[in-house]
Amino acid sequence: MPKKNVFALPDWQRAWRSTDAASRPAAVHIRARSSDFQVRELLGYEFSGEGEHDYLLIEKQQTNTAWVARQLAAHAAIAERDVGYAGLKDRHSLSRQWFSVRRPGGGAPDWTGFSRPGVSVVECRRHRRKLRRGAHRANSFKIAMRNIGAEERPPDALLQRIATQGVPNYFGEQRFGRAAGNLELAQRLFLGRRLSRLQRSMALSAARAFIFNHILQERVSAASWNRLLPGDCASLDGSGSIFAVNEPDRELEERAELLDVHPSGALWGRGTSDCQGQVALLEQRIASRFTGLAAGLEQFTETSRRPLRLAVRQLEWRWDEDTLWLDFTLTRGGFATAVLREIADYSDAAAGALPASQSATGDVE
Repeated sequence: MPKKNVFALPDWQRAWRSTDAASRPAAVHIRARSSDFQVRELLGYEFSGEGEHDYLLIEKQQTNTAWVARQLAAHAAIAERDVGYAGLKDRHSLSRQWFSVRRPGGGAPDWTGFSRPGVSVVECRRHRRKLRRGAHRANSFKIAMRNIGAEERPPDALLQRIATQGVPNYFGEQRFGRAAGNLELAQRLFLGRRLSRLQRSMALSAARAFIFNHILQERVSAASWNRLLPGDCASLDGSGSIFAVNEPDRELEERAELLDVHPSGALWGRGTSDCQGQVALLEQRIASRFTGLAAGLEQFTETSRRPLRLAVRQLEWRWDEDTLWLDFTLTRGGFATAVLREIADYSDAAAGALPASQSATGDVE
């Protein structure tokens, strides 16, 4: 008898769409082709025009970010550690993202001669500093949701609500690996198994995301994921800045309504939380359900926080017969599938046509 996966992912509670199975248009498809899932990375700062780093805007499809970094290093004859990028972009997408390539001695490589299958250089700039992980401001998306029947079309009112009120900021299934394998890696790590640096990073990220998603689901169920509670820790939109809220006043409530600040949830680790009262008790209660993961995280990483709400900026939509095209922008760390799952259930063609609750999704950092 096959062993049951104790870390099977739930179908996280939605905020705006019914979870009644009879109301779900489950035949909707995403990523039927690479051009159905387009991503552009937005750095959010100006280039110095000088320095020892080439900044390359790379367009890629059917390739992952780390592989592209290795190809750039080989072309420039430098160590792979001297190539930087801000975030990962899924291979099953048409992506444009920035890479930095260090060349301290001048004499730039001929980037017009760089060519790899599915990879091209769109633009080359110059800057003083290496591009670091998480240095970008946001990602813009253009996504097709195909095969939506006329009777299953999401109403404009739902899309407008998402545009004005955001969505729960769940980590996407990609963070947990296929069949939640990254959570099993975390369990092995916490039991003393040696992992590679990459495996360890994946394991810790997945364990934190798992507890966070459960905390968020509890707040969604209580209709408090998008409003500040006494004792909350508020997150300033797009900045990562966190501050304690003893008692939300009218000014803070108005800022929350405008998506300028959001309530936040714990990314579990060692250290004390600035949250108090019912918020602190809720997070402790959720973490206590996963004592192995929580205790392991306390050994390996510091606690931090993540917004419970994800603002969906510049959302626009149009219909092309049975296909809904969406354009929107998310701050770094936001998962596009957090938006899509509030619109319709879907099958991910690039992940073997599995239901959204089981697939490895095409999200980015």
